[in-house]
Amino acid sequence: MSLNLMFKALSDPIRRQILLMLRKQDMTAGEIAEKFDISKPSISHHLNILKQAGMVIDERKGQHIYYSINTSVFEDVVSFALQLTGRKQ
Repeated sequence: MSLNLMFKALSDPIRRQILLMLRKQDMTAGEIAEKFDISKPSISHHLNILKQAGMVIDERKGQHIYYSINTSVFEDVVSFALQLTGRKQ
């Protein structure tokens, strides 16, 4: 896990919104794109940054690729933050 990649991924409000959407349900890139007023290639770019940071996982189901949030990476970050503060998990 690269903290630099994670901070880069979280620095953009569109990517943060995508993560909040994926927290509720798995979605295709097209379904995600419908929620924004930006191009599909821009959505793909945002999804790739989230994937590189390990925050999103993709899975092919038939002709579609579904994106889901990778909760384990967030658990790792919370665990690390708790260690930094000296608190137990």
